[in-house]
Amino acid sequence: MTNFTNADLMTAIITPFKDDGSIDYPGLEQLTEHLLKTGSRGFVIGGTTGEAATMSHDEKIELYTNFAQIISQRVPVIAGTGSNNTAETVQFTREVSKIPGVDAALVVAPYYNKPNQRGIKAHFAAVAAQSQIPLMIYNIPGRTGITIAKETIVELSQNPQIAGVKQCTSLEDLEYIIENTTDDFMVYTGEDAQALTAKTLGARGVISVAAHIYGKAMRSMYDALAEGDVQTAGTLQRQLLPKIQALFMYPSPSPVKAVLTAQGLASGSCRLPIMDLNESEKEQLALHLGLQEHALSGALPLELGVN
Repeated sequence: MTNFTNADLMTAIITPFKDDGSIDYPGLEQLTEHLLKTGSRGFVIGGTTGEAATMSHDEKIELYTNFAQIISQRVPVIAGTGSNNTAETVQFTREVSKIPGVDAALVVAPYYNKPNQRGIKAHFAAVAAQSQIPLMIYNIPGRTGITIAKETIVELSQNPQIAGVKQCTSLEDLEYIIENTTDDFMVYTGEDAQALTAKTLGARGVISVAAHIYGKAMRSMYDALAEGDVQTAGTLQRQLLPKIQALFMYPSPSPVKAVLTAQGLASGSCRLPIMDLNESEKEQLALHLGLQEHALSGALPLELGVN
């Protein structure tokens, strides 16, 4: 398994699509290299931002296989394998765990069914028992309609096959999980707005959407913190916050894809039911990002500042 020690800024990478709806692998490689150059030290592929919910089984296997080859063990790769069907999640995770270069599986809380905490524990234990790679718990109540209790995450962390959590709840929950798990249990916030605070609390880092656009600033923020320059790190986080909020003005990943397209990086359209931004929405997003009104209908530089 690729070492996660330095993987503080991980990008939940989009999936670029061609005009015919197929996955754009040359575009994915171009984007990946750009993100590595701007500070990403690991990736989640096939997550929420990657629109995995609209992909077939075969598409995901092909995507993960190709992406692992693009990365070639330079940084860690976490692949999304979860669903609300335990048997299906077990089978798919087992299949993905055999792909060379995939280091861990991101398993979301089982949505829609609304299991209790006992059912959640059983779900993750069943998946872990048959996976050949470590699992990362994905706790995102805003999308799943179910919350994995912080106490449940602490209990699940004792399973040697469960390596960490992507946590999208409160800082208080994050504090509890960090305090009550071992140092080798990898705690990540999935909220860009928490990136700096989470790190200061002892989290490994952030699994980020904003790093697609502001990776250089986020890398500088974490590097400043590591050097003890808290003032610079704090200034960068404050400057980033309104940009982060803007990138979630509309259903994700449509805002990020709009910016990447304007920067000349392959992204393509979103898959239904997510709609691409219309011209009015592009103008509003541009204004909130501090850009000119029609910036997203033209061409943008690859580096966007945060001031």
